[in-house]
Amino acid sequence: MKYLNIAIFCLMVSFPLFQSTGFAFNPGTEHVISGKTMGTFYTIKFISSKKESSSDWKSRVDIRLKEVNKRLSIFDPKSEISGFNRQEIKKELKISSDFYAVLFSAQKLYQLTEGAWDGTVKPLVDLWGFGTQKSENKIPDPEKIAFALSRVGFHHIDIKGYPAVYKKTAITLDLGSIAKGYGVDAVAALFSESGIHDVLVEIGGELYASGKNKKGASWTVGISKPDKQFANQALFKVVRLNNMAIATSGNYRNFFEKEKKTYSHIIDPKTGVPVDNNIVSASVISKDCTFADGLATALMIMELQKGLLLVNSLEDTECLIIQKTGQALISHTSDNFDRFVAN
Repeated sequence: MKYLNIAIFCLMVSFPLFQSTGFAFNPGTEHVISGKTMGTFYTIKFISSKKESSSDWKSRVDIRLKEVNKRLSIFDPKSEISGFNRQEIKKELKISSDFYAVLFSAQKLYQLTEGAWDGTVKPLVDLWGFGTQKSENKIPDPEKIAFALSRVGFHHIDIKGYPAVYKKTAITLDLGSIAKGYGVDAVAALFSESGIHDVLVEIGGELYASGKNKKGASWTVGISKPDKQFANQALFKVVRLNNMAIATSGNYRNFFEKEKKTYSHIIDPKTGVPVDNNIVSASVISKDCTFADGLATALMIMELQKGLLLVNSLEDTECLIIQKTGQALISHTSDNFDRFVAN
């Protein structure tokens, strides 16, 4: 099972990247578990002073991620989101708390970004060949783009009557661009609710870190240099996180080229065409990974200065945006991003 239209991951997690003096060792036992989910892989590292079973924790994590998948996978015809997409216009559908939580975050992102992030862009993503129905690399006719645009707009979903929601017009949801982030948050909550607070959760590059690592320091995370070639992957920045999430979106992994022009999978919901603004990567640090995941995608679409202004207006949220001019990579950061950078 694989999510499309998910923010391209470009985080490299290292345990640890380096040691810092002045920190005491964490006295607990370190555990590492990993597995597959949402068409990618997850890795979790946690430290506990109590006796813990890694196999039991893996089972708990896998069960929770399967629950999330059953809510959000557009590739599962029996999933909750697939049921919503089939639902008749203006007919109420009762939803789970998981689905509502994601819809609530989605609505917040849609409103904050003035529609730059929109979970209803599925018709456009499919039209350009990046969705569930793969197509040849071709540029759609303007008439088809206009028709797809008429079926886009998160404001056409009414979630005020939870647990029942309905759509006002014929729209379809694809929440892949925040699904991994929500999975990270859901798994992190499992550990927090069990009293384990020194933990790092990573799913396909989206990540939440709390407490300290085995060295008694904040977790260190590397943000990859945006490059189309996996072989050339290198670190662009290293950040330290404690009780924060980080997510990265990029346009350099999922794209096609036509007549020497590159068309990425990140579609502007307002124009109906792939973004073309020289922004190749956007990383967001925030309190929860669902929000960071969606905002990173929005920053790929928004005008650079407008995106930075938005992030600077938000509490507990910072960003790193990378533009490419020729072969040069130019970084732009929010006002307080540097406080997370590891020197």
